Amino acid sequence: MTRATQSPALTLLTASPRLPLIASLAVRFAAVVTKWEQRRRTRVNLGRLDDRLLKDVGLTRMAAHQEMNRRFWQF
Repeated sequence: MTRATQSPALTLLTASPRLPLIASLAVRFAAVVTKWEQRRRTRVNLGRLDDRLLKDVGLTRMAAHQEMNRRFWQF
């Protein structure tokens, strides 16, 4: 699976010392939810690939099925 990269704006907000605690928590929460959604979408789309495309990315149907069955919060 690909790793999500953090946007420069989000990095700036997270690193800012002036950000109030509640805002900092909200930014972190939004980042986590965004990662979860990306994982969910990626796993759903993985299930739509045919065997030829799976072979192109180096996965078997069994490996793709195992990845698809993982929960969105799991790595």
